[in-house]
Amino acid sequence: MWTHAPWQGRLLPHPLPPKERLRAYATWCNAVEGNTTFYATPPRSSVESWAAQTAPDFRFVAKLPKPVTHQHRLAGGDDEVRAFLHAIEPLGTRVHALWVQLPASFGPADVGTLARFMRRLPPRYGQAVEVRHRAFFEDARAERELERALAATGAEWVPFDTTALFRNRPVTDAERDAWTRKPRLPRRSRALTGRPIVRYLGRDDTDATVEGWRDWVPTVAGWLREGRSPTVFVHTPDNAEALTLARRFHDEVRALVPEVEPLPEPLPAGPPALF
Repeated sequence: MWTHAPWQGRLLPHPLPPKERLRAYATWCNAVEGNTTFYATPPRSSVESWAAQTAPDFRFVAKLPKPVTHQHRLAGGDDEVRAFLHAIEPLGTRVHALWVQLPASFGPADVGTLARFMRRLPPRYGQAVEVRHRAFFEDARAERELERALAATGAEWVPFDTTALFRNRPVTDAERDAWTRKPRLPRRSRALTGRPIVRYLGRDDTDATVEGWRDWVPTVAGWLREGRSPTVFVHTPDNAEALTLARRFHDEVRALVPEVEPLPEPLPAGPPALF
């Protein structure tokens, strides 16, 4: 996301060399979804650059490659897993969790496969699983079986909350595209570990996005009071205001839990004013 074109020159300085773009993003937010690793495992040299641009406590939630999760369905792909783990190694403690995003066809009958796969991952990394099969949200037995499998390795269940997106008909091109591609599932807000991860998708209208996260603010504040360390990602279909919205969400939570540290001061997007 740190190369997202609509942010360049408006929220982030432009032009910036590739080895400075993540550094600028990290002045806005202290975590990022590693979605790029889903489509292609990056060269290790690129990951070394990511590490150099971020503080040791910056959080990467790194998504496992698509061949592993969607083609092999966790039942193979050993070479791809090894290449992925080798590539992200320079991030060290910045790898907050290995993110296993599963297709909607991966259902209750596959939980055993998931459990075996999770046991093979390096224990030094946190683990997070995103499921999209409706049975896990609507069948209590399937939910319990998945939670037991995740508990065996201390993995978190990542909710992808799209309820705000689907509350009303889409009105922008980006919303119409999201309607065809994003999962329409019940909202889930139960944390399994001390490090819950939330993915929230709102609307291109700021007010609708803020209204849609109203339940998340006290939920995240409650987790913090319990001593948990949540990570929240805020998206909209076009993501044009995702940076400002993420900081607004953080401020709303911080208003309830003042001891939460403020986010960094964003790097100015343009040259300093003369007056």
